[in-house]
Amino acid sequence: MTQQPYGEDPPSLRKSLGVMDGVAIAASSTAATTSIGIGLGVTAGVVGLHLPAIMLLAFLPILGIAGAYSRLNRVEPNAGNGYVWVGRSLTPWLGFLVGWVNIVATVAFLAYTTAVTGSAMLQLAGEAGLHRVAGLVLDPGSTAQTTAVGIVVLVAVTLTAVTGVKTAARLQSGLLVFEYVVLLGFCGYGIVTGPHPFRLSWFDPFAIPSASALAQGLLLSVFCYWGFEAAFTVNEEVRDPRDASRAGLITLVTMLGLFLLGSVAFQRVLSEQELAGHGAQGLAFFGDRLASQPLAALPLVALMFSAVASLQAGVIPTARGMFAMSRDRTLGPVWSKVSTRYGTPATGTLLIGALATAVAALALVIPRLADMIMATVNAVGIVVALSYALTALAAAARFRGLLREDWRQGIRAVVLPSLSAAALLTLGGYLAWSFYTSTDHFEVSADNGWFLLLTPALMIASGFLAAAWAKWVRKSPYFRTGHGTDADAPQLLATSN
Repeated sequence: MTQQPYGEDPPSLRKSLGVMDGVAIAASSTAATTSIGIGLGVTAGVVGLHLPAIMLLAFLPILGIAGAYSRLNRVEPNAGNGYVWVGRSLTPWLGFLVGWVNIVATVAFLAYTTAVTGSAMLQLAGEAGLHRVAGLVLDPGSTAQTTAVGIVVLVAVTLTAVTGVKTAARLQSGLLVFEYVVLLGFCGYGIVTGPHPFRLSWFDPFAIPSASALAQGLLLSVFCYWGFEAAFTVNEEVRDPRDASRAGLITLVTMLGLFLLGSVAFQRVLSEQELAGHGAQGLAFFGDRLASQPLAALPLVALMFSAVASLQAGVIPTARGMFAMSRDRTLGPVWSKVSTRYGTPATGTLLIGALATAVAALALVIPRLADMIMATVNAVGIVVALSYALTALAAAARFRGLLREDWRQGIRAVVLPSLSAAALLTLGGYLAWSFYTSTDHFEVSADNGWFLLLTPALMIASGFLAAAWAKWVRKSPYFRTGHGTDADAPQLLATSN
């Protein structure tokens, strides 16, 4: 390992990736199979049989966000992306907050996915006839059992991620091919043979039961799309920064198609009660309705592969984001250690895996896996919406001069990101208010609004505390200049002492 002392040029990451490697990492981070197998059931519990409508509606602001990421990436490719862009264009405090909430949201996501991975493996064990081990009845709905199994997988994929993103991308490419073949095959078959008639009302957002259901459904859908920007966190390791932009946009459009296909297929095959009632086991139930064993187990295998790939894809961009923040002294120097053997932030990658393991263990206070999933998805949805919105506003601020120079470019670079940011901030604020007013007491339960609001509130509050520490204790130059370092501008740290 090499450790970067403050005041010297930060080490660079190896440039070894192409556009399809970025697609593999971003697609694995978005985890379409996991989102379809679990997220659709959670979302259906809120919006009913209007999954296609909510997925289409959520895509619109996310498309504006993707455009903002792409344009910012073209002028300033950086592993820290939103953290650097928002700090430069708005304020370092908000820039740090973007970097921080992305870190804590991903750690929470890793803990959630750890349990999902364990649940898929226990379900597969049940399908194979293994229902008991050493007197213990295997329960894929138990947070304790699923977390224990998932942590073993998390350790394994973290060690794989240490060896480099090229190795990880190759592994994820193979997993993705299998997942998508199974997903396309079963969803296509479900659309053709499903017993429930196709209805145009499924695409009508005005038929969603209430404004609060619409807001919560949209943020749950934002969570499903979350991860396309993983391509931008490895843009210092791609041969051409434009490849990161292409990978992010390709991934996003692909996810839209898969989510629409999955939502229509699920609603053709399953009733509303079946959709909302099976949680983490929804994809296995879907497979059982369409085929007999052993073919019915294929969607479950795809879910397991998706969860494993998204675990690894979650570790990789988070370690790179913290690498970028360490270069600016907003985080400690341990995060900018680069392995001389692999050319990756290996120490940071291992620490991210350890943090996710600790958070997964803390999630054991929620005994039912379905409740843990609901709480995590709601919390992450709110903070991801905030991060996306601030990044879009940074793009609007940086490119506002285009409104005078070329109004067509100005609309794409300023107006659309601003509208996307306003939509996401409004949704997040409305949902937070509805959580706050929905109850008069606190309870550790997915049905308790105060509990659902507590987690994102702590994520955001801890970000401001960490920013204060970075500014006044670490005395980071980032808070004086608002500029983050990148691979081509290492002099910031060198000249700041």
